[in-house]
Amino acid sequence: MTIKEMIPKDYTTTLVPGAHWSLTVRRGMQMQLTDIEGGANVGMLFYNPFLLSEKYNAPDSLKCQHTFKLTRGHCLYSDMGRIFASLTEDSFGWHDTVCGNSHPKHIADRWGKRDYQSDRNTWLQNGHDAFLVELAKYRLYKQDLAANLNLFSEVSADDQGRLALSRQSIAGDSVTLRFEMDTLVLMHNCPHPMSSSVEYPRKPVKIHLRIAQPVLADDYCANLCDENRRGFQNNALYHLGAGL
Repeated sequence: MTIKEMIPKDYTTTLVPGAHWSLTVRRGMQMQLTDIEGGANVGMLFYNPFLLSEKYNAPDSLKCQHTFKLTRGHCLYSDMGRIFASLTEDSFGWHDTVCGNSHPKHIADRWGKRDYQSDRNTWLQNGHDAFLVELAKYRLYKQDLAANLNLFSEVSADDQGRLALSRQSIAGDSVTLRFEMDTLVLMHNCPHPMSSSVEYPRKPVKIHLRIAQPVLADDYCANLCDENRRGFQNNALYHLGAGL
């Protein structure tokens, strides 16, 4: 067997409850996330691994696509006008990117205060600290945080504009991200900041990485709106000459 034959063509793992993880996902790969039991929340952030100051921009991602939710067809923009990833498949239909992270106070107020030193693996991690741990691996800090995704969580507003967590995914729901540029991905499996679950949610999420299909001229994400076409053009300029 050659070295090339030994290289896996895909990779599968499970993000256990309260866990956090980071990795660089290469352009042309896709990541499918599946809620195994239902009721999961996956926090996610993106950075350019070669220019770490370039990060996910939630306001631009919503504004330029004229939406309050993220679902199939939407693209995830950087603050440089480039596209980190596109949502190519989505069985849930609504993912939050306005409510941010759970913090230690959210967790303590809802489920009681626990820490790893006293409670070991039964402690209750929060999304904010989970991201800080992953950021530190790349010499990034609190000031480098941005508004994050909350996959598998739908929020709604009442007549007074007050937001609430209105729906979460059921067992088997999945979303697929196709990466349009090399991307440093940070993620955690911690509760949504508006979760009202009686117990701390412990919902595993399956992650499957594999090579994506090529982006064709009639690609649904690229042609969803004029802004996405410009975003793909910005990516094309960014990659001009790559691989020569």
